[in-house]
Amino acid sequence: MDVIDSEPDARLARRAAEAGAAVVREMYGGRLDRVEKSAGDFATAADLAAERTILDVLRAARPSDAVTAEESGSSGAADTARRWLVDPLCGTLNYAVRNMLVGVNVALREGDTITAAATADPFGGEVFWTDGDRALLHRDGTDEELAPSPESRLVDVNLDPPFPNAPGFQAVRLLAEPGFGRRFRPRVVSTTLAVAWVAAGRRAAYVTDGDLRDSVHFAAGIALCRAAGCTVTGIHGQPLHTGAGGLIAAADAGTHAALLEVVKNQTR
Repeated sequence: MDVIDSEPDARLARRAAEAGAAVVREMYGGRLDRVEKSAGDFATAADLAAERTILDVLRAARPSDAVTAEESGSSGAADTARRWLVDPLCGTLNYAVRNMLVGVNVALREGDTITAAATADPFGGEVFWTDGDRALLHRDGTDEELAPSPESRLVDVNLDPPFPNAPGFQAVRLLAEPGFGRRFRPRVVSTTLAVAWVAAGRRAAYVTDGDLRDSVHFAAGIALCRAAGCTVTGIHGQPLHTGAGGLIAAADAGTHAALLEVVKNQTR
């Protein structure tokens, strides 16, 4: 590994996310060119500019590390032990219609483990970050420990495709389950900033389908939840990134168990 400074990886992740968030904030509200990616999916000029800025920060500090970025794809050796996962603007459609619910995600995978990660809120002036052991909120130049809590009963459900486990499991059907409505209150914010909110005690849980291995969208939030002490599994309670995949990230074991029961009702 070629490291040209002594800055810890976690602080580098935070600094890179902050740099990307500054670009997102600066370009907000302006006329933005769109780059079509696939049916119903696109990037804006802000996605591209924020990603370039983040990659400049990472490559200046860690020139030998590999990178997988949402817009520019993968670079560096495929079998490298160190790979940065970058999502420069999570919530592009929100942003394009001048909705401020977006996040900037940066994570470092070493081997099979995310060892450093940060999720920045460009408009809230906050960065949620972890060194793999502690989960912290950086705001106004100070850091405080994240504390998960089920108290809000708010559960974010990701309704964006793909849905690889349909029809056996469909996240949208959770909203109609009587057991879900009795205990929880659904939210759909369409940005993985909401995963960081579980670690911070602002959401009771987050649920999504999909294969999330090396996901530029989810790696940072999952690492934050794990470091904060949340209960994190696949959609059937299995170890993350195994079996059916998906994600249930819950503030505590009780919330997790209740969500598992609702999910099981779909497959009975």
